[in-house]
Amino acid sequence: KIASMLSEAGVPEIEAGFAAVSQHELDTIKSITGLGLDTKILSLSRARQSDIDCALKAGVDIVLLFAGTSDIHLRYKYGHIVNHEEILAQSVDAVEYAKSHGVKVSFSCEDGTRTPFDFLLRMYKAVEDAGADRLGITDTLGCITPEGISKLVRDVKAKVKRPVSVHLHNDFGLANANALSAAMAGADAITTTVNGMGERCGNVPLEQFASSMFFLYGVDLGIDLSHLTEISRQVSQMARYQCSVNHPITGENAFSHESGIHVAAIMNHPSTYEYIDPEKVGNRRHLRLGKHSGASYLKKRLADLGYECTPSQLNLILDDVKSLGEQQGRVDDQEFLSIVKRNLNS
Repeated sequence: KIASMLSEAGVPEIEAGFAAVSQHELDTIKSITGLGLDTKILSLSRARQSDIDCALKAGVDIVLLFAGTSDIHLRYKYGHIVNHEEILAQSVDAVEYAKSHGVKVSFSCEDGTRTPFDFLLRMYKAVEDAGADRLGITDTLGCITPEGISKLVRDVKAKVKRPVSVHLHNDFGLANANALSAAMAGADAITTTVNGMGERCGNVPLEQFASSMFFLYGVDLGIDLSHLTEISRQVSQMARYQCSVNHPITGENAFSHESGIHVAAIMNHPSTYEYIDPEKVGNRRHLRLGKHSGASYLKKRLADLGYECTPSQLNLILDDVKSLGEQQGRVDDQEFLSIVKRNLNS
């Protein structure tokens, strides 16, 4: 269902899983490739034949190969000391093996932002010569800065012929900023996840990146942004992954207003406190009641309910709303109605 929703929204590629993880994972990816979606389906794969065979069995369009290339990964991750030449040869063999089976190959250097640049380029050139269709820069620890990823993308692009992708983590809260910097520096593909789900602090959130590119940079990625909130909430429900209410773009509070000053202005013209129309990303506006509420919005709410009141009654209602808001945060519709009836003696 999620794959179909993403495809319908115009997401061009879906990394559907890691086929070698289990038979269930392989079967799930295979069921997605069998849907005939108008999008490319990828499977993650280590640079080894057994993993590639699983991806091939799943029928994917692209095998996303990866190998750790930083000195730390080579020494401590593989369980034995692997030198640069060994991982390079293993990666070339994996690319050639996958390409010999007629699939496209994207190759990523895991922990690439902590890999010595000269070796990073050697890896990219070697797998490029072996037939890799795309080369991936990976910030596995989310430790690069927007300035750093911009320079790295430009430097790699200047030395290779194939398209370049970036895979970014959010450990310092910089994933979306880094993604935008990478895109502006010429990256050809950005990997994202719905709601930013991912290891530790997650990855680049699809909804934030796509919206930022369109509304802030004027770049249309071909994604129907009006689907974003529905996809975000569907994935959150299915994955039992609770997004914060103030999650940008798709969160419950993304277009929610309580402050009396804000609400009064919003009622005059929404652009005073909303940069974009919430409906453009499938969300909606919420005008809330709480301790920051003002008289203007209360008058509107009372009129909508068909109540008339004197200025003194309005002040009493406002005082009660503010008091309850201070106690519990927000005042819901039923609580507001009770306050109104109590103060109007009806």
